[in-house]
Amino acid sequence: MPQESAEGQQALPLVRSLVSRTPACVVFCNCSPRVVKPIWINFRGEPQPYADIQPYTGRRMTTYVGHPWMFRDAETDDPMVVNNKEMYLPAPLENGQVSIANITLPVLTLRDRCLQVVRRLVPREDICQLEIARCLQDDLAQRPSIHADLRRISQRVEQKLLENRGQQNR
Repeated sequence: MPQESAEGQQALPLVRSLVSRTPACVVFCNCSPRVVKPIWINFRGEPQPYADIQPYTGRRMTTYVGHPWMFRDAETDDPMVVNNKEMYLPAPLENGQVSIANITLPVLTLRDRCLQVVRRLVPREDICQLEIARCLQDDLAQRPSIHADLRRISQRVEQKLLENRGQQNR
């Protein structure tokens, strides 16, 4: 989460690309039936979309160690997983080795999968007319958002850092 600095300026978010001169060659493999949008998280923690990757294809990319990537369904903005995680962070490799980043559909609860399907089938303006519980209407109105996901991940990172600091102070 961005924090206010002493000068009143916002500090950089925790989840962002770090300055690195260590290249990392990676193949982003779309192992799903969806068109995938790769998204690089830039130095200010802002998502920067790249060209779509078609289903069951891949793209070789040169990125850098310390540069996070996320992947979204290009049509719905639903999050995808990469190597079974929500974010890919390239690691240093030796001798020009190539990393493989397998992009797949996440494992969802039945409830979350149903919400996904209904969002695809029902226009946003018609959700309030569905004869379902108000809490489900509210959940359906909440569209997937990479910004919300980045805030949630940043909060988890911040919490982990605070826990580690607390353990070191014991």
